Amino acid sequence: MERIKCVILGGGPAGFTAAIYASRANLSPVLYEGIQPGGQLTTTTVIENFPGFPGGVDANNLMDAMREQARSFGADVRQGSVSAVDLGQRPFRLTIDGDTEIEADTVIIATGASARYLGLESEQKYKGSGVSACATCDGFFFRKRTVAVVGGGDTACEEALYLATLAKKVYMIVRRDVFRASRIMQEKVFAKDNIEILWNCNTQEVLGDGFGVTGARLLRKDGTVFDIDIDGFFLAIGHTPASELFAPWLETDENGYIVTKAKSACTSVPGVFAAGDVQDPRYRQAITAAASGCMAARDAERFLIEN
Repeated sequence: MERIKCVILGGGPAGFTAAIYASRANLSPVLYEGIQPGGQLTTTTVIENFPGFPGGVDANNLMDAMREQARSFGADVRQGSVSAVDLGQRPFRLTIDGDTEIEADTVIIATGASARYLGLESEQKYKGSGVSACATCDGFFFRKRTVAVVGGGDTACEEALYLATLAKKVYMIVRRDVFRASRIMQEKVFAKDNIEILWNCNTQEVLGDGFGVTGARLLRKDGTVFDIDIDGFFLAIGHTPASELFAPWLETDENGYIVTKAKSACTSVPGVFAAGDVQDPRYRQAITAAASGCMAARDAERFLIEN
């Protein structure tokens, strides 16, 4: 059975940054890219808020560059996804794609999180062409335009408030007659003149012209169906961290995010570290994921030195 000093699970900004730092520390890391090489970032197009690219950067090009940089320092980047783990003993045991078993002295989990969508065919059709699950990432493209945010929790309110600073008008599509958000977030939303709340509404369809979003068809609880004209459709109904495999072994919060110790990437199991969106319910940005990947590699290096 192959024994590896440092195994990294996930090929997004967190995973590749961890691989770069782990390689430079002579940890001979092996990175498995998972089912979505490049991570969730590759579901968008141009990224305008990643430092160092004043004209923006194509998401796939950015991830290709990170992958190549990791390889240039000696990281072994492999295709494959972890399908089973045993974190109850060291070395840790992992199964890749159901049949390949490996042992690892340290494990960095950077498997990410996926945004929840409504499950509409039209929603998927315009994903990246007006449909987005990240206002911070894509809001800039909708300056002085009209957008809609789906959701009624704190995240939805935060997204709507952010978009309200850029867009001409923001609709909030809320399926109930009340917010789930905290009182302070509600008050901030109510105070914004360019946010209109559509209560008791569900989205039936995202409308478009074949090139981008032009509107949304809504169903009110009383049976009324009506359309709104919008240029952007933002989902804010939560994320699902890819932590299910690890939950029996690691401490997670109520939403499944892996809990890391303060100011570190250390999990509840010594030698296992978490980076990126799988442990970040708050920021979920490429730059914060990359930063936590650096932390995880440094923590893994320190752990191996001390043990």
